[in-house]
Amino acid sequence: MKKGDIIIGAVAVAAAGILYFSGVLRPEGDGAKAVVTIDGKVHSHYSLEDDETVKIDIDDVGFNSFKIENGKVDMLEADCRDGICVDHKPISLDGETIICLPHKLVIEIEGGEEATVDGALN
Repeated sequence: MKKGDIIIGAVAVAAAGILYFSGVLRPEGDGAKAVVTIDGKVHSHYSLEDDETVKIDIDDVGFNSFKIENGKVDMLEADCRDGICVDHKPISLDGETIICLPHKLVIEIEGGEEATVDGALN
């Protein structure tokens, strides 16, 4: 191998690395999604890339309504007695949840960006 061969190889490896980490060569995944579970069973999945409003009727219990917009999930309305889930901030990071205990409903983010802070900030 000559000096020129080593330089060409190094440039090719560097270019491939740059393209991979910029997302051009990275395989496409499902992206971030909101996973809705009711009473411990997965009910549905929603992509955070698609803006939409969802109303979920829970048999003999009530309903919850949430909005996906700009990659975030925000609980809009719930007919539970305390409404704590409606006061929750919008979520978008991997592992974040909104929980409605009276309805046994959980919305959890999967595949989103990793949280950089371990804890809650106001």
